[in-house]
Amino acid sequence: MTGRTGRTADVTDRVDTSVPVVPVAKRRGTELALLVLAVGLCVLGYLNVGLAQYGTVPGNVTDYALGLGALALLAHVAVRLRAPYADPLLLPIAVLLNGLGLVLIYRLDQETPDDQAALAQLTWSTAGVALFMVVVLVLRDHRWLQRYAYLSVAAALALLVSPVFFPAVNGARIWVRIAGFSLQPAEFAKILLAVFFAAYLAANRTALAYAGRRVWRLQFPTGRVLGPIVAIWLLSVGVLVLERDLGTSLLFFGIFVVLLYVATGRTGWIAVGLLLACVGAFAVGSLEPHVHSRVQDWLHPFATIEEGRGPNQLAQSLFAFAAGGLLGTGLGQGHSILIGFAAKSDFILATAGEELGLTGLCAIFLLYAVLVARGCRAGLALRDPFGRLLAIGLASILALQVFVIAGGVTGLIPLTGMAMPFLAQGGSSVVTNWIIVALLVRLSSYARSQPPDAYDPLALDEED
Repeated sequence: MTGRTGRTADVTDRVDTSVPVVPVAKRRGTELALLVLAVGLCVLGYLNVGLAQYGTVPGNVTDYALGLGALALLAHVAVRLRAPYADPLLLPIAVLLNGLGLVLIYRLDQETPDDQAALAQLTWSTAGVALFMVVVLVLRDHRWLQRYAYLSVAAALALLVSPVFFPAVNGARIWVRIAGFSLQPAEFAKILLAVFFAAYLAANRTALAYAGRRVWRLQFPTGRVLGPIVAIWLLSVGVLVLERDLGTSLLFFGIFVVLLYVATGRTGWIAVGLLLACVGAFAVGSLEPHVHSRVQDWLHPFATIEEGRGPNQLAQSLFAFAAGGLLGTGLGQGHSILIGFAAKSDFILATAGEELGLTGLCAIFLLYAVLVARGCRAGLALRDPFGRLLAIGLASILALQVFVIAGGVTGLIPLTGMAMPFLAQGGSSVVTNWIIVALLVRLSSYARSQPPDAYDPLALDEED
């Protein structure tokens, strides 16, 4: 019996019971094929606009195709060199959305010969892709950003304060204009604040989750831990309220609540956040005249028609969606330019709804949904708390922007005056969105290149 047991033990010792590590596919070929498809769809849309408007192929379609293709190829080469394990869907979706935005802006330019915006948007898109490449090539480890958390928040607050010294535009002080050059600093501040929130919450997640007083089912952290981040958030939102940039203030509040929930795992923070958002929205909507007028337009979108003053922007937007129906009128054959000066920025989604129909609109929303989902997936795959929070925070920025803008244009919530990511006219917006995609590419590459283990990314670390 002893000898048999000994032979069994020897056999067991010689058997390799370890699980073989399967190499992760880089999938750069898949990304390249999707980029070709994305550029092809955008060029097809460009051709469709020219044929619908003038009955002929646009003369500069070759330049458009080569320009967009070159930007996509350069971005792909940067990803192939420095982020070989990145998610293959992130870059193609960004290229497709950006290219579609250029097509829609070009289409609206045909109705406004004195206000051409497509060329400027292409220039800003080029700058955005250039910064995308810089981030991908230079930032080798996302954890490097955690060291500069307090520098990030200081820079963010400085950016938020800077528009106070410049005149208001359309009732809001959100622009910095120097020698014909305009910039929206809050767009860049949102990335810096996401870095700070992720770094601070990652460093203090234990105290946030377990320390402090418990009230009913909600565990409140100590004021010493929660105080600094709440003060930064209140300061940033307060500045934005004074500047009447309520859309960005709502965005910052949403990022703060989402990251606080992810860091602590306490669902009570979602309820507290929704309650505070409702109270704040009611107070600002009742007391601030500029916001109150938008709330009234939301509650009574057809009041100006009944008064004989003609449809306002929201009413024209609703008419555009209704005219689009299921399949749309076709690119270049709608009338959403009747919305007015904001047709290329705040209300560009109405052009997509009218000319692409409900089908095209759902396709656009699905692209955003996949982009956000892949960003969150990269965060959940990361083992370090900072990277996890940063990825989810960046993905939440895109998700909240789409919700706030789409909700305002369709009449679900009051208008806020933000720009649809990649689609709408806005240089600062398109540049910062390319930076967000670059960070998500780096984070996803780092996550997919790590060997698999039994770590649960949804749970706090054991030492917590």
